[in-house]
Amino acid sequence: MRCMTIRTAVTRSPLVSVLVPTLNEERELPSLLGHLAALHGRWEVVIADGGSTDATQALARAHPTAPRVLERRGGRAAQLNAAARAATGDVLLFLHADSRLPVDAFASLAEAWRAATVVGGNFAVAFEGGGLFERTLGAVYRVQRRHGFYYGDSSVWVRRESFDALGGYREIPIMDDYDFVRRLERSGMTRCLPGPARTSARRWRAMGIARTVLAWFVIRWLYVAGASPERLVRLYRIVR
Repeated sequence: MRCMTIRTAVTRSPLVSVLVPTLNEERELPSLLGHLAALHGRWEVVIADGGSTDATQALARAHPTAPRVLERRGGRAAQLNAAARAATGDVLLFLHADSRLPVDAFASLAEAWRAATVVGGNFAVAFEGGGLFERTLGAVYRVQRRHGFYYGDSSVWVRRESFDALGGYREIPIMDDYDFVRRLERSGMTRCLPGPARTSARRWRAMGIARTVLAWFVIRWLYVAGASPERLVRLYRIVR
């Protein structure tokens, strides 16, 4: 077990496993690991790499925080499931390399973990940049969260036992995070933790607001209607 930092002893304090899927994230990963090392709490970090061709794996292994690093090809869901199998924490937190947690993230997670009826949830999210594009994305996310919809870039977290009961992520080529969240929401009470957690809008900025929102809604509802993930991933690539 690798715990990065323990600064404050907390009664019945959980170990939080931060599971980071990576693919060519040499620019973001060192900053993320430094960010996590500075946070209060009990953290374990597992990097699940999808076969990076840059220095991602080498940087992770050389980092002084000594995260656990493993390689798992086959898509993001396969990476997250592999990271979860390697983790030892009471809480699993799925964090993108370009996301950053609020300074009181551990306290929020510990409080939610102590509420036995809460199975998981996410963090309130804000997009880096602060421009019209980022503020619009944030507003859309807030509306969707009120209806029980959220995605992996809002730092999804779940109790270990709840993750196991759900069977983890379905290893599909698209909508794996949405599929997992739908099942999580049906399994019990969830909680959107305060923050906000911050994440990059880099994946969406090139598409623009209209195409981004259209892609979210069209692909989501086609998925709900029964369209296969294999067809949807082709549509997503066309939209991108």
